[in-house]
Amino acid sequence: MDRMIRNTQQETTMNLDTVARSVRSKPDELVPSRYALKIGDIDVMVISDGVLPLPSKMLAHNADPAVRAAWLDDMFLPPDAFDWALNVVVVRSGAQTILIDAGLGLDPDLHLPRAGQLVKRLEAAGIDLASVTDVVLTHMHMDHVGGLLVEGVKDRLRPDLRIHVAAAEVKFWEAPDFSRVSMPPGFPDALRATAKRFANEYHNQLRTFEDEHEVAPGVVVRRTGGHTPGHSVVRVASGGDRLTFAGDLVFTVGFEHPDWHNGFEHDPEEAARVRIELLRELAANRELLVATHMPFPSVGHVAVAGDAFRWVPAFWDY
Repeated sequence: MDRMIRNTQQETTMNLDTVARSVRSKPDELVPSRYALKIGDIDVMVISDGVLPLPSKMLAHNADPAVRAAWLDDMFLPPDAFDWALNVVVVRSGAQTILIDAGLGLDPDLHLPRAGQLVKRLEAAGIDLASVTDVVLTHMHMDHVGGLLVEGVKDRLRPDLRIHVAAAEVKFWEAPDFSRVSMPPGFPDALRATAKRFANEYHNQLRTFEDEHEVAPGVVVRRTGGHTPGHSVVRVASGGDRLTFAGDLVFTVGFEHPDWHNGFEHDPEEAARVRIELLRELAANRELLVATHMPFPSVGHVAVAGDAFRWVPAFWDY
């Protein structure tokens, strides 16, 4: 598989072929924010939307606090709060440029200056918003749709933009149920408001599907449920290579403890069941995994480790 990231002193043009050769960064960008690879004939780029600081309890509100604390200590993570990665993916298949999820956006009331970086990082990568033909949403939590609500973004998007999302997800947010989540105060209200605003502003662009839909040749979105009723994953397949973007089904802790419940899961038991099923599938077929909240660039494989799993990060290829 040919992954391409090369230094260049030339301006990039607005396509992934040249973007994949560029690692130009602004002086204030001290961390890598994009990683390009090839899945057969399909270009894939993982882009960091920044990081989201959240309480460590959000990892596993059903776990024994002492066991959770021991896991955090073993992982050299702070005991009270840590940074959750925010990753999105840009895919080019044939004539289509597909944005998978849209990041958090820029809400000044959230006071999250290190998140909501997607728009400027797309620009830094040479990807023009007007070149995006399709958006696929794994679900409608605000850290997946907020980038489309940034002031001025809608005006820069194509008028014929297609936004693919499961019909069950749109239906859920008409009257969302937060009775089984374990979120910090204020989050349910913020999630409700953002989902409602998104549905209102982009109603005409929505293209809903029931269970599975081919967005472009080799790019298929499939509803899994669990995290939210319409949560979906996206599989990219070409030339014998495969990669699955798992959205919020998989978190770092979910390999060793796939039965631990994340605080943002609206149906924790179903989310755990779907997570285990997906991890078993990925371990068996050895395809690549990318997920929203895995440490950037979150490209790697899944291995079976007894009754649980093991994360095997891919070696960076320059």
